[in-house]
Amino acid sequence: MKRLPVIIASLLSAAGMWMGCAGGHSNLSRHPLPDTLVVGTVYSPTSFFIMRGDTMGYDYDRICDFARSRGIGLKFVVARSLTALVDSLRHHHVDLVACEIPITAEYRQLVLSCGAVNETHQVLIQHAGDSIVTDVTQLVGRDVYVERGTKYESRLRNLDSELGGGIRIHPIGGDTLMPEDLIAMVQNRQLPLTIVDSDIAMFNHTYYDSIDIGLKVSFPQRSSWAVRIEDQWLADSINAWSSSGNAQAYSKTALRRYFELSKGLQHTDTAMRRTVPPGDISPYDDLFKKYSPQLGWDWRLLAAIAYTESNFDPEVVSWAGARGIMQLMPSTAAGYGLDMEHITDPEQNVRVAVLTLIDIEKMLAQRIVNPDERIKFIVASYNAGVGHVLDAIELARKYDKDPNLWNGNVEEAILWKANPQYYNDSVCHYGYFRGRQTVAYVAEVEQHYLFYKNKYHKSNQTDKKQR
Repeated sequence: MKRLPVIIASLLSAAGMWMGCAGGHSNLSRHPLPDTLVVGTVYSPTSFFIMRGDTMGYDYDRICDFARSRGIGLKFVVARSLTALVDSLRHHHVDLVACEIPITAEYRQLVLSCGAVNETHQVLIQHAGDSIVTDVTQLVGRDVYVERGTKYESRLRNLDSELGGGIRIHPIGGDTLMPEDLIAMVQNRQLPLTIVDSDIAMFNHTYYDSIDIGLKVSFPQRSSWAVRIEDQWLADSINAWSSSGNAQAYSKTALRRYFELSKGLQHTDTAMRRTVPPGDISPYDDLFKKYSPQLGWDWRLLAAIAYTESNFDPEVVSWAGARGIMQLMPSTAAGYGLDMEHITDPEQNVRVAVLTLIDIEKMLAQRIVNPDERIKFIVASYNAGVGHVLDAIELARKYDKDPNLWNGNVEEAILWKANPQYYNDSVCHYGYFRGRQTVAYVAEVEQHYLFYKNKYHKSNQTDKKQR
């Protein structure tokens, strides 16, 4: 397969689902596509983000599919907001906006919509184990928490007025509060109800299977990609691609990847697990003992990472495409010369994972001097990608946290990277990141390691720097 050339830039000066396609008269034969299309986007959990060094996102995947189908390259320009993004389009800094621009009278004066039309609603988030609210009239007498000063508060107040009053509305806010925080609070039964957009709800439902997101509380909002009003030729090309059977099949796969597949690990009890000899942690203890001295780690710490990643199942494939007992991303494996044919081989998987951890340690050694503390940063980087951890270190430094300590400091700062106020900060270079998964990951690895230290012997650990 021809490799797609992709370049990512930053616009520092400015910084679901499948429903149908826009129409238009074809200008395809009169205006060929450029060799490289400049694509504008914004960081978001669904459209465009970086994870473990790989660029991902529903819109990112689809625009890459378009480029492959047309044999052209892409350059990405990341803006700080939709307003800045539309300005960059109108001022010819980008050719196309490949993220969701609302189809409204206001935006129709500014841009030309193109491609698949996405339709979202505001929906009620409630705990699936409770007595489910099935009609908006049942919200009367209920407590609903929303972000202060947002469209969610406005819609809820309008709905309350339409119903004649009685909804107990609780606007809450804070510098770091985001919709995903309120969803997590509902999941953990800290809040009873909240409201978010349906695409945000669907994405978060892949992390939280105990929430119900089925009740719509607003009229639909339509959105799509956009080009300049005068660039009907480019809109026609996007429309022709998005209406094709191949593009629709690809988009359906991408939709499932980002909005349906569980983002959590599936720790199942496999036959492989039941064959572990008494006194061993896993069938792969010898591999952990063989390769851990290269790191200077207790082999049981490597085992704890493997368990947290895959439950020692070499056949596990994550929603993001990570594979094997150490859950290597294919691009990471390829960077160390490991191809897809051998990526799930347990020894090769562990070997390359250790090489990755060694390189992460080299990048962090000058920043985090304490070796025991550094391990937490290395583990976090293995999960998140070192770029996001470096961003969190700089955020901690800037906002009066200790950049050399994980617990309660950088651990907190990485949570801020879900908020545009922070991931658009000048000290950040890697954009949006859902930090709560990494915080939980580090804690889980530490918990398993402490358990293994107490229960299993340190046999065959020969390196002096035992943790």
